[in-house]
Amino acid sequence: MSALAERYDGGKTVLSSLDIAKDRNLPQPLVAKLLTTLSTGGLVDGTRGPGGGYWLAKAPSRISLAVIVELFEKENEGIMCPFGPGWCGKGEPCPLHNELAAMDTQWENFMRKTTLAVFAAKK
Repeated sequence: MSALAERYDGGKTVLSSLDIAKDRNLPQPLVAKLLTTLSTGGLVDGTRGPGGGYWLAKAPSRISLAVIVELFEKENEGIMCPFGPGWCGKGEPCPLHNELAAMDTQWENFMRKTTLAVFAAKK
C-alpha cells in the first residue's frame, strides 16, 4: 500500500505485483495474495494482462492504516493480560492493566488517524 501511495496519481500509474515486490524486497507471490485481499476489500483496483497492474481505489488521505489492518487481522479482542487469561476482567486488574489499556488506546488512535498520505508525501 505504501508503494501504491507513493505513486498515487488517480489510477494513471499502475504497478504489478512484481513491481511492488521488487520495490519492497518482498516475495512476489505474497504481494499478489495481499493485493487480492486489498482488492476484495475495496482499497485497490487493478487490471489483468500485459500492461496491467494495481492502483489505489481511493486517495491516500482517505485510507487509514486501521482500515488496512482490519482486512488482515482478527477483530480486536482488547489487550491480553500478561498474567494470563482469567486475571483481568475477573476481579482486580493486574498491576499493568491501566498502562497497557492506555497504550492500546493510543495505538488504536494512531492507526485510525494515520493515513497513506504519509507515504504520498514522500514523493
